[in-house]
Amino acid sequence: MGQRAIVAVRIQARTDISVIIPAFNEASYFPGTLESIQRASEHLRSRANVAVEVIVVDNNSTDETATVAEDMGATVVREPVQGIGRARNRWASVAQGDVLVFVDADVYVPTTLLDAIHEAVSDPACLGGGVDVEYQPQRWVMRLYLRCWQQLARLTSMVQGPTQFCRRSAFERVGGYDESVWIGEDVDFFWSLKKLAKRTHQRVSVVRSPRVLPSTRRFDKPPVWRVLLHTNPLFIMLFRRRKAVWADWYERPVR
Repeated sequence: MGQRAIVAVRIQARTDISVIIPAFNEASYFPGTLESIQRASEHLRSRANVAVEVIVVDNNSTDETATVAEDMGATVVREPVQGIGRARNRWASVAQGDVLVFVDADVYVPTTLLDAIHEAVSDPACLGGGVDVEYQPQRWVMRLYLRCWQQLARLTSMVQGPTQFCRRSAFERVGGYDESVWIGEDVDFFWSLKKLAKRTHQRVSVVRSPRVLPSTRRFDKPPVWRVLLHTNPLFIMLFRRRKAVWADWYERPVR
């Protein structure tokens, strides 16, 4: 989805999990995301004594994203070169966790999600994976459309990136996210993890429960034809490297 600022909240000196949140002009949506992640971090720490660092990356925002994050007790780091792949990659390289969790800035994270991710990667055979999503758009046609997309995703082993996770070692071996594309880098990343798992006789995991709740603003506000066009696989394949086509993501985000 979007990109934002890097916030590092240290819960303990030792860090087992780093949550990385790219943010671009998300002052109005970001507080709910950060609050939900902080609750999930505290829940995991209290149950399993796992340290969590939350990194919010301010990816060239022009609004109050960074100020909001700082006011919520986060340490904000700026990434001036725009691109969600770059924001994730650059700060993943300095994060301290053995496990990296990537969360979009407009996603609500259930309190038990980090527990589920920690349980998944407790198996040495698990390289990482993704988290299932629950979209709740306002328009019935979009609800039907997204249900069809979810079925297609399961049939094609496609996992989008509102929330993904992996071991640091796996992230480094697959080369992180593709910085040359403006959409679909999350799908590419998951497939790269799957290929690595196949070569190393390991596996990836999809957390089906609990599911994260992304904002549905890009399905609620634009005209239906535009949503259908911008989510068409052929259109994405042809134009995913052209930034101007995705201006609603990077220059004039839907609010």
